[in-house]
Amino acid sequence: MIKKILLAWAIIYCLPIASAFAGQLAANENKTVNYFNHIKSEPESLYLFLNQMPKGADLHNHLSGATYAEDLLNYAKRDNFCIDPKTFLLSQNSQCPAAQQLTHIDTEPDFYRSVVENWSLANFVPGQQTGEEHFFPSFIKFGPIVEKHTSEVLAEIISRAASEKLSYLELMLTPYDLGLVTQASGLVGNTDKNITWNNNFSDMRAQLLKNGISNFAQKISLKIKTAEQQAQQQLKCGTAQADLGCQIKVNYQYIALREMSPLQVFAQLLAGFEAAKIDLSVVAVNLVQAEDGPLAVKNYDLDMQMIGYLHGVYPQVHISLHAGELAPDNVTPETLRNHISHAIAIAHAERIGHGVDIAYEDNAQQLMQAMAKKNVMVEINLTSNAKLLGIQGKEHPFPLYLRNHVPVALSTDDEGVLRTDISREFLRAVLTYQLDYLTLKKLARNSITYAFLPGASLWKVNEKTLPVTACANNQLGSENPSSQCRQFLAKSEKAQLQWQLEKQFNIFESAISKLN
Repeated sequence: MIKKILLAWAIIYCLPIASAFAGQLAANENKTVNYFNHIKSEPESLYLFLNQMPKGADLHNHLSGATYAEDLLNYAKRDNFCIDPKTFLLSQNSQCPAAQQLTHIDTEPDFYRSVVENWSLANFVPGQQTGEEHFFPSFIKFGPIVEKHTSEVLAEIISRAASEKLSYLELMLTPYDLGLVTQASGLVGNTDKNITWNNNFSDMRAQLLKNGISNFAQKISLKIKTAEQQAQQQLKCGTAQADLGCQIKVNYQYIALREMSPLQVFAQLLAGFEAAKIDLSVVAVNLVQAEDGPLAVKNYDLDMQMIGYLHGVYPQVHISLHAGELAPDNVTPETLRNHISHAIAIAHAERIGHGVDIAYEDNAQQLMQAMAKKNVMVEINLTSNAKLLGIQGKEHPFPLYLRNHVPVALSTDDEGVLRTDISREFLRAVLTYQLDYLTLKKLARNSITYAFLPGASLWKVNEKTLPVTACANNQLGSENPSSQCRQFLAKSEKAQLQWQLEKQFNIFESAISKLN
């Protein structure tokens, strides 16, 4: 009885304190809304605001495309790479002419600028080439550097993510990024040797497993672990000089190249699913390369069927797919009709990358309603879509997704090659679509909610941001949640990052409120 009385008194005593704390947080949010409204038409002030705002996660970011040409050149100089001044392709040749050596490129500003512009979309203006035609070949030009410096590239990306107020990354990588492939004809080693494609997925899987594709998956895992360990050393993690990037959680999506033969695509996909089975940091499988390429268009449904089959064999592996990254002028009307719907219905995609042709899909309205109901999120890449497809402003379906309550989050795609960052993606979204602060907050929350992280979500109802029962009576992001809420958070890595994001918002809004 005495304990109950004391507990009752404690609750009565603490209620005003908790209520006052909650009231202060609400007031801080309101002040932040007002401040945002005051500066949202001033790009420079707006960027300062957005750069400091917690942004959650970047869920659509290619490792090889996230590094900047200037950093790649620094790596290449150390390795004595040579460069062809006409094609801008790299090679390692100790006997190459002095004009092709990179040792003194810093003293040749015009040539330096030409390399940067050929390895990225810096200063690119569509003309004889489209954005896509300039973009995709750039990876071939600098690819050998990424293979040799994966850990440094990884450290660079992670450090930048921390400076941009991100807390989680899902980086997409290929065998090329890990230095596991040296020939285009052998994307998974020699596992496809003497195997003939026959459209029997079960038989193909059995043959590839027999020929050692599981060993290739082990190499993928080992390469990732090695790169991570080296990146952590470069970031000085665990020391007094640790980079803020040491606090970033990083997982990986293994991506297959779709502009290849069915056997090669299937072998790559199988390697990815096998890698995800043995390595918890490989959280998903994806497809990459131009979706409007001839093989990608021809074999699109076959590729979806492959992934659908492998999903049945490896149901624990998540699937996010580049789908609907198409411009109406670049393909036939028939190609626009079903890429997104088939990615979801056939390949079981949980997230869609780009999805810009949604309005051209058969039964588009019903499809969006289904995506909203099933919580299929769309990764929105505004700069990428503008520069590569020419789709931007009113032509972009971003507002359409928002109006139809399809979950969305902003991402960078290839921030180094595209010359962007996550803060500028938020800036572009605000200036183009006049988003308010609470919508930006929702986008940041979505990025963690729909991340491929283990554990239950903090939110019972995502659209309304209602927390689960265990944490319902707690102040979100507080330092001392109730024992029931702590127990819930302890069992869910996703909920922990969501709680951390709420804490970051509390700190950010408190600081902004003092500017009013």
